[in-house]
Amino acid sequence: MLFAAGAGGDPERYRPLLEHLAAHGCQVIAPYFERFVTREATTAELLARPAGLIEALQRWASEDAAVVLVGHSIGGWAGLCLAGATPWGRDGKPLDVPHEPRVGRLVLYTPAAGWFAAPGALDAVTAPMLVYAGEMDTVTPVEQAIHLKSASAQVDLRVVPGAGHFSFMNTPPPGTVENEGFDRAQFLTDLAQATTEFAIAP
Repeated sequence: MLFAAGAGGDPERYRPLLEHLAAHGCQVIAPYFERFVTREATTAELLARPAGLIEALQRWASEDAAVVLVGHSIGGWAGLCLAGATPWGRDGKPLDVPHEPRVGRLVLYTPAAGWFAAPGALDAVTAPMLVYAGEMDTVTPVEQAIHLKSASAQVDLRVVPGAGHFSFMNTPPPGTVENEGFDRAQFLTDLAQATTEFAIAP
């Protein structure tokens, strides 16, 4: 299981999820990345994410390993790149991103999927996807996740009532306020279980 954190780059903020996956038989590879602000990130900073994920795989995984990628926000963007999607940059041109044929499944939490709005951007993605979107997410709105259903791959899209962009983190950024009535602790428990079931399914 290859884990891709969001723009903050720190997988420690998702530690209970990663420990749950490890406890259920997954080899967890979760590289650390330098933090950036997505809307201000350079192309080089963006491309360092999928490149770094491939580097981590080459270092820690066997060559014939079946890979499930779990990614949050820009980590989901990186996962889609590895699975064959082509993002388009702010200049209206496609980005040349690395791909990783071992990625056989994707679990995406509030993915930054707006980069794949161009016609054909998702055509090469065949890996089944379990996609979560937060109903109250203002960073990567639900519409971005819905767009992934245009891929030819099987897409299980789950919109979480009351969830925001950072509801998917065990340790969200300081000052994060949840929607009233949203039980993040219970949601994260359920999320870890659903992610594990998808990751280890035959």
